Amino acid sequence: MRTLNDYFLTGKITTISTAGSSFVTAPDSGKIIKIYTTIKNAISSADAALSFEIGGVAVGGGGITITQSGSAAGDVDSATPSSANFITEGQPIEMITDGGSSTACECEVTFVIRRMG
Repeated sequence: MRTLNDYFLTGKITTISTAGSSFVTAPDSGKIIKIYTTIKNAISSADAALSFEIGGVAVGGGGITITQSGSAAGDVDSATPSSANFITEGQPIEMITDGGSSTACECEVTFVIRRMG
């Protein structure tokens, strides 16, 4: 159940099939409690692995593997971070893809962040 202390931050990875990073900046401090991804089309040849970092430190338990087998537009995957998931106001979250798949595919990432307080 969401509380009034939760807010949602959305970022975009232009294509998960090319290794690289994208960033989104937190407007308020808090703890990332859930990460969701949604792809825009099917990927092929291999799975795409996504990871997330705050200040160069990996968010523990926050990795997501997007499976290519049976993938389709609108597929949702999620992770529940367990450590190194505190963010401060104005701090960027890095969204990293290993580029393991082929077929260009945009991915929306939603972070559920709980204000601590």
